[in-house]
Amino acid sequence: MRGRLRRLTAVAGAGVLLAALAATPARADPVVPRHAIVICQSASFYDNYDSASGPYGLKRTLGYGNKIGHTPGAHPVYNGWAATFDFGPNDWGYLRIECIGGYDSW
Repeated sequence: MRGRLRRLTAVAGAGVLLAALAATPARADPVVPRHAIVICQSASFYDNYDSASGPYGLKRTLGYGNKIGHTPGAHPVYNGWAATFDFGPNDWGYLRIECIGGYDSW
């Protein structure tokens, strides 16, 4: 009887463990931006983007050749404004997608 009770307890414990693992939310791994450069003569770099009013909080203007990062398909693009990483001061912002190019060039 005791052996059967131990097996039932072990099976019940395994079921609780599996249920707890199944309830754990999925965690997305961060995507490192692909190296790119600014290919426009000048490009406004904004702090954030609002779907109703567009980009806001101008941080600075980036020039041709500035080292930036963006990963197509992983980092969002809203109405042509792409989430972009500026490797100079190491911060995120929004830049026009057509100003990003030269992927993997450095």
